[in-house]
Amino acid sequence: MAKPVDFAIPLCLVLLNVLFQHGCSADQPQFESIKQNHCQMDQLHAREPDIQIECEAGRIESWDHYQNDFQCAGVASQRVTIEPNGLHLPSYTHSPQLMYIVKGWGVMMTALPGCPETFELSQGSQQTPQERHGFDELERHQKVRFIGEGDIIAIPPGIVHWMHNNGNSPLVAVSLLDIGNDLNQLDRNPRRFYLAGNPEDEFNQQEGEGISQPRRHSGQGSINNNIFAGFNTSILADALNVDIETIMRVQGQNEQTRSQIVRVEGRFGFLHPPIRSSHGQRSQQEQLDEQQGQQERHDNGLGETLCNIALKEYLGDPKRADIYTPQAGRINTLNSNDMPILKHMSLSAETGFLYNNAIYSPHWNHIAHEIFYVIRGSARVQVVNDIGEAILDDEVRKGQLFIVPQNHAVLQKAVDSEGFEYIAFKTQDKAVINTMAGRTSVLRALPDDVLANAYQISQEEARMLKYSRQETVVLSSSRSS
Repeated sequence: MAKPVDFAIPLCLVLLNVLFQHGCSADQPQFESIKQNHCQMDQLHAREPDIQIECEAGRIESWDHYQNDFQCAGVASQRVTIEPNGLHLPSYTHSPQLMYIVKGWGVMMTALPGCPETFELSQGSQQTPQERHGFDELERHQKVRFIGEGDIIAIPPGIVHWMHNNGNSPLVAVSLLDIGNDLNQLDRNPRRFYLAGNPEDEFNQQEGEGISQPRRHSGQGSINNNIFAGFNTSILADALNVDIETIMRVQGQNEQTRSQIVRVEGRFGFLHPPIRSSHGQRSQQEQLDEQQGQQERHDNGLGETLCNIALKEYLGDPKRADIYTPQAGRINTLNSNDMPILKHMSLSAETGFLYNNAIYSPHWNHIAHEIFYVIRGSARVQVVNDIGEAILDDEVRKGQLFIVPQNHAVLQKAVDSEGFEYIAFKTQDKAVINTMAGRTSVLRALPDDVLANAYQISQEEARMLKYSRQETVVLSSSRSS
């Protein structure tokens, strides 16, 4: 019997297919060859960033994507720190990106192509000059979102975005760029295209530099131009209908170096609804946005379009935990059921917090690589390959990143008094794990006789192996470390 046609496909999914998946069926033999060559690994490492660029109002740190584990997973990763009143200049990448806010508060915009400016200050506005934040009566722009610790943002390829730290402490964000994704039609070299400034190369080290120490510099080394700089000045001025002097500033011709993160001069503002909560708390508008997003994800899709599709989710909320054990910790997951854009980006994520001595059940991911970043605390981590070798056996710490390739088994145990908190990015929108201990484990699924004969143990021992754990994924420690 033929499967019935689902007429409730959201309009945004159709538009996204056209916008983001054009050419996705192109042959990828080169990529497959790269995967085969770089996934034969005998050792994994928990890594610190290898490249660090000091900017005017912050810094950008990148992990060396030429390492075998990054090449195998087909990913690149960055950590961006924006100081108070710093602005990360508008840019876009050629690959899907997931960004997690580790610390701090700020604002961010993702400028969606072809969408109208829904925030505007009309000529008939009765707002005072103070309420207008210094803007004239014709100010219009797309929606600017407030972001804070625990938020995750999905940024499709080619979408311009910027961030500003309007708080009193550093804003720290860690990002995954899935350069092996089918939506990337270029090669596996991560690129960021800036619309302003004279950015330095964020991903590649200078010739002759080693990879053991991060590269730190400011205003020295490989300086690039923004994408406007490559156009003829006169033609670009004609295209934008502005004078030559303005275009020269847009192209950065009057600046020796203007890095990726700059300090805002004077007053900085934008249009937004009134915020009636104190600084450091999630605003009422943010809560309304989240409720609206949840409603849109559960309707029939007719009211959701590309221009208002959800790109942000509060993943750090303990109340939305999908897995919780009072004695061990919690795990929050995010996939395409929660955020439909992830289906087209083929990405998902989870955050977790394990209490001291708690264990994340040994498991493997069926169809995804998993990239862990340690937010706080530390854990003993072991990763085992197909021939039973532990290719990672180390204590991972705050600020480090490690990769677990597809189908490789991983076990984590928190070994810090403050526990172990992480964000994990996955290279599939509905990544599924198979656990090796607990109520939903593969051992629980097997018959007693199979276990007894496979491990040469008694029936009683087989039943102990199956039923001694009642938790599912987050396990309390049965013995002292």
